[in-house]
Amino acid sequence: MAAESDLSLELFKKFADIIHREASITLREHKLVLLSNRLRRRLRATGQTTFEEYLNYLQTHASEMRYFLEVITTNESYFWRTTANFDLLKKEILPTLLEQFPGAELKFWSAGCSTGEEPYNLAMELTEAMKTCGYFKYSILATDISASVIEFAKEGQYTGRKIEKIPPVLLYRYFRPVVDKPDHFEVRPDIKSKINFRVGNLFTEQNREIHMIFCRNVMIYFGKPEQEIIIRRFYDSLVRGGWLIIGYSESLHMIETEFKGVHFPDGVAYKKNGAT
Repeated sequence: MAAESDLSLELFKKFADIIHREASITLREHKLVLLSNRLRRRLRATGQTTFEEYLNYLQTHASEMRYFLEVITTNESYFWRTTANFDLLKKEILPTLLEQFPGAELKFWSAGCSTGEEPYNLAMELTEAMKTCGYFKYSILATDISASVIEFAKEGQYTGRKIEKIPPVLLYRYFRPVVDKPDHFEVRPDIKSKINFRVGNLFTEQNREIHMIFCRNVMIYFGKPEQEIIIRRFYDSLVRGGWLIIGYSESLHMIETEFKGVHFPDGVAYKKNGAT
């Protein structure tokens, strides 16, 4: 059928231009197959039979832009992904923050939180850390450009691959079985209460006094100019002495920034210099 035909390079460039204009995401030509596979979902949903028809539909139906961007920006996520980042937090950074900001509510930001696994995972790790660090107050801001994934995250119900890496003892400590959904588990209400989920754009977010930012595997979708803008906004959002964690496939090495890279046994973290 026509919908299964290949996406031409010419049409790819037109879609890529729209994505860059609307979301500042840069898609290189090697992403052509990925884009075509994802767009087929919207072709089926809107009843279009070719990519050209869908491009026309997108340009003439303003309400479709939201779904177009969501299918492009939403990525698979799961609990206990890259656990070394959380080990670094618990062993190295958290004790430093507690010493530097005694009695303060520590504020974390999960930027590009997708379907919520990262901020929930973070909340569970922080709660676990109290066994060795003692009680402390914390809150987590979790943002994503996609309204649908934010709604999914707020519900906090997961199954299948999303939860298969969670250690069983922690699954039953921090989740509850969903009565009417076999094999689904819902995050405990007290953990949910620690997180403020909201739709947000990394280029317009105005956050301040954050102690630590997690933004993993997000910047790979942007070109260097956009990355520099995001990193500058992260730097401005942090308190002096605050920290940034990015994905293992990402680096600030080629970016003009005031962040200082600090190497630990469990990875690299970036610190905003200066006393409190």
